[in-house]
Amino acid sequence: MTGNGVLLVIGSGLRYYREYLVTSIHRRARAAGLGLVLLNNLKPTWQRPYFDEIVLADVFDPAVMIAEAREVAARERIVGLMCWDEPLVLTAGELAAEFGVPGLGLAGVHGCRDKHRTRDLLTAAGLRQPGYAMTPDPAEARQAAAAIGFPVVVKPRALGASIGVVLARDESEFDAAFAVALAASEVDQGVYGAKVIVEGYADGPEISVDGAVHKGEYSPMFLARKESGEPPYFEEVGHVVDAADPLLADEELACTLARAHRALGIEDGITHSEVRLTANGPVVIEINGRVGGDLIPLLGRIATGIDSGEVLFDVVTGNRPDVTPVKRSVAGIRFGLPSADCVVRSVTVPEAVEGLVTASPMVGPGTTLRLPPGGYLARHSFVVCEADDVPTCRRRLAETSAMVEVDADPIGPPAPDAAFEMPAGLLDTDA
Repeated sequence: MTGNGVLLVIGSGLRYYREYLVTSIHRRARAAGLGLVLLNNLKPTWQRPYFDEIVLADVFDPAVMIAEAREVAARERIVGLMCWDEPLVLTAGELAAEFGVPGLGLAGVHGCRDKHRTRDLLTAAGLRQPGYAMTPDPAEARQAAAAIGFPVVVKPRALGASIGVVLARDESEFDAAFAVALAASEVDQGVYGAKVIVEGYADGPEISVDGAVHKGEYSPMFLARKESGEPPYFEEVGHVVDAADPLLADEELACTLARAHRALGIEDGITHSEVRLTANGPVVIEINGRVGGDLIPLLGRIATGIDSGEVLFDVVTGNRPDVTPVKRSVAGIRFGLPSADCVVRSVTVPEAVEGLVTASPMVGPGTTLRLPPGGYLARHSFVVCEADDVPTCRRRLAETSAMVEVDADPIGPPAPDAAFEMPAGLLDTDA
């Protein structure tokens, strides 16, 4: 393919969520004389122009992923490996260690993926953490919640996107919250599946920070202010990235994140850290061993000029990345959700609106959207806007998202014993 070696990418993700990353990675790979090989679970469509080879395989089966990756390694010299799909990060990180290329490291990838281990390591490092316990048993979980003190958050051990994460404000709400989290956790067939964590609720605004790690040295890139849906669930409905956010200069936050990354043993990569700003200071909720979801890296590029695709290329090829902002703007995203469970007929998004960067439907006709706890990620559309300041950006997001038109038929609740649903269009199914 090329004498300089290849970059192995595991899982492309959806076009509107990840193509902007792939475009930058492709450009840098070509400039460096590197080939690009993709392991993906679906027949290629939009991915074709970017990759020299696409291997079709069930990457959600760790044994299959490992076997296919080893086949690539047997005939090509792999000089870097990257993955940004949460369910695939653990096995991809283990493969990077096996191949001897830069990655999160075995300690780092397990520290990120296993939320219980995250709590253990951060607590041992002396970082501020809520009380927590892990058990699959409802009675033990109820006792743990009482010992921790209400309100508590109940969540799966290793899922992402706030799936199955529920707030229980008091004992009367706990059993239902635990049942939702346990049902969600059982969908995860990985080594950390079917386990539930109970932890104290860290009260305060929630933010996320995307950062780069090079040889263990952590550097924040950009910060997003998160907007969540109605309690008791924590579904993310929007984010705003301000290149001039004052929290970027907050020494306590920066120190907390650097210490947390060292405690988890993260070596090389991009991470997406979620933090609560409590009255007592920042509390790390979790650190994900990948770039942020929800188009946050795109918002970061629009607001700061920092290209996460280029940064990721640098760290996985063993080079120190440049994370210096070259732009000062504000960018935000707002997702459209139905007010009740429904089957979508059509979605129409605005096209020419002041400040609108991009907008797109996220589902096609016939898609069932269910709100928690019957379903998650019930998004029918998104809008991305840019402005010179945060208030203007938020106003444009509100006005533009109100222009989205959805034609849908209401449906009844799912059966009591039904597994929760996620729209197929949101699960890497571009085919």
